[in-house]
Amino acid sequence: MASVRPLFFLAFFLAGFRVISSFTDFNDAAVLRSLKENWENVPPSWKKSDDPCGTHWEGVTCNNSRVTALGLSTMSLKGKLEGDIGGLTELRSLDLSFNQDLTGSLSPRLGDLQKLNILILAGCSFSGSIPEQLGNLKELSFLALNSNNFTGRIPPSLGNLSNLYWLDLADNQLTGPLPISSPNSSGLNQLLKAKHFHFNKNKLSGPIPPELFSPEMVLIHILFDGNQFTGTIPSTIGLVRTLEVLRLDRNSLEGRVPSNLNNLTNINELNLAYNKLSGPIPDLRGMVNLDYVDLSNNSFTPSEAPLWFSTLPSLTTLVMEFGSLQGPVPEKLFSFPQIEQVKLRNNAFNETLSMGTSVGPQLQLVDLQNNQISSVTVGSEYKNTLILVGNPVCTTGISNTNFCQLQQQSKKPYSTSLANCGSKSCPAEQKLSPQSCDCAYPYEGTLYFRAPSFRELTNVNIFHSLEMSLWTKLDLTPGSVSLQDPLFNEDDYLQVHLALFPSTGKYFNRSEILRIGFELSNQTYKPPEEFGPYYFIASPYVFQEHKGVSISSGVVAGIAIGCTFLVLGLVVVVVYAIRQKKRAEKAIGMSKPFASWAQSGKDSGGAPQLKGARWFSYDELRKCTNNFSESNEIGSGGYGKVKFQACCLLLYMSGKLLQVSPL
Repeated sequence: MASVRPLFFLAFFLAGFRVISSFTDFNDAAVLRSLKENWENVPPSWKKSDDPCGTHWEGVTCNNSRVTALGLSTMSLKGKLEGDIGGLTELRSLDLSFNQDLTGSLSPRLGDLQKLNILILAGCSFSGSIPEQLGNLKELSFLALNSNNFTGRIPPSLGNLSNLYWLDLADNQLTGPLPISSPNSSGLNQLLKAKHFHFNKNKLSGPIPPELFSPEMVLIHILFDGNQFTGTIPSTIGLVRTLEVLRLDRNSLEGRVPSNLNNLTNINELNLAYNKLSGPIPDLRGMVNLDYVDLSNNSFTPSEAPLWFSTLPSLTTLVMEFGSLQGPVPEKLFSFPQIEQVKLRNNAFNETLSMGTSVGPQLQLVDLQNNQISSVTVGSEYKNTLILVGNPVCTTGISNTNFCQLQQQSKKPYSTSLANCGSKSCPAEQKLSPQSCDCAYPYEGTLYFRAPSFRELTNVNIFHSLEMSLWTKLDLTPGSVSLQDPLFNEDDYLQVHLALFPSTGKYFNRSEILRIGFELSNQTYKPPEEFGPYYFIASPYVFQEHKGVSISSGVVAGIAIGCTFLVLGLVVVVVYAIRQKKRAEKAIGMSKPFASWAQSGKDSGGAPQLKGARWFSYDELRKCTNNFSESNEIGSGGYGKVKFQACCLLLYMSGKLLQVSPL
């Protein structure tokens, strides 16, 4: 027992030293340990120590023992974001994007992170309302809550975020009106530094408040598509001269389009489709930078094609289906140098269709289905798609031409070529790298481009530029990017499947995934200008430590049974050893001829050991023999009488006299 005590005190001392010497602030470490206990699938480094800063927990950034950033993008985390997160009072950046199994409501204590500059929770499964307390984050400049399951209204307190430039609440289930400031409340109109209002794909309702916009604003993207807005388009939108993309499509807006929209000379995309707009077709002649315009499925007054059809040289795509247009199709429309697609089906165009002799070199599609065109003049230089199904001209002499067939031969959309890899294939979950033709586990997901300036998916050059920008700006090996299956979905977004391959080996490590995930979620990566605003949703990534050798259930059962017998065997050995020890101690005790002779029995039971000769004084001998009494005589010899009958018992231990007693 005496030998155990020093070990116990040593362990206690080392434990105390560990706490004292921990590099991480005590409260910050406690918060992260709490998150570790509540989340599944945390990085392995989180399980190796209790000191996040001192031993570098992956995804944790520290400064002078305080946690300043927590970035865990695409880590397959599972659990909830509990209230303890509010204890990280020095946190500047929080990125939990693309963890689809993070669920539950957001803790109001997020509002305690007073120094937070970046908050990214995109692509998770959070639900409930957006906490009003987020309005306390006065330093916040980037807020991305898109692609979750949030419900309820947009908190008016978000208007307090005076430094915010990115606000993305898209693809949720938010309801109610857009909050505007009042004497007693904040509102979104106070966000004068904001450049991005991404509220698309929700259930927001009511009119778009005119007070929301002012000349002091610097917005470049207003994405309100896919909601339930009613009322008219406020003319105050025309005051935001910095605007580049305006998407109000797929709502229930009505009335006339404000005439001052043509003041927005920086507009690249204007989409007002699928509303109930009425009155004359808006005059867009001032929008000299307009690439894409869609005014389809409204209730405009029937008219001939407006003049701006022939005066917008930057136009790549013109869409006005079900637009009540009549008369001839302007010939000049087909000669714009950038024009790629003209979609004017289900109108009332009549007379002769003439595409002229100088068709634009980029023109790939002209869709004039279900009009009243009676004849057509197409030069031999145009060999791409022209659809005239449902026109009178298809009942006459050209009925057998491709123009009168719905299914026309067309080029396949772009995909990264694997031609150099031949017929090589890969095991499940692995894919061929276009750069090395080796099998690897790529980082995959989908890029969604909300307002690209083009619609032609066969353009090799534009997709090559996207590939190059990805591997260059994400610091990957040239050629290690694969783009597949580009298409325009039902929301009119261009979606592209993306696969990024590791530079060496089969896997990305966690640090690389964290870096790439953050650059895509935080919009650090900027695509070529033609692709416009985007967002990315990553697929779960299988890290190398999760890929082990597969063991059958029979082998597992055998291992379990073997371990059971091993434990039982160890128990038997321990019991046997204890019994043998007791027997040995008993035998030793019986073999000792001397009783315990020291005080309290604290001796070994063996014979006393002599320590050598010892001189005694005259007084000691006199005292011991009772003044040399005759009664102590034990015999006589040739040299006289022996006067001392075992007169003294002198015991020495460690050189000290323990007892002197007369017998």
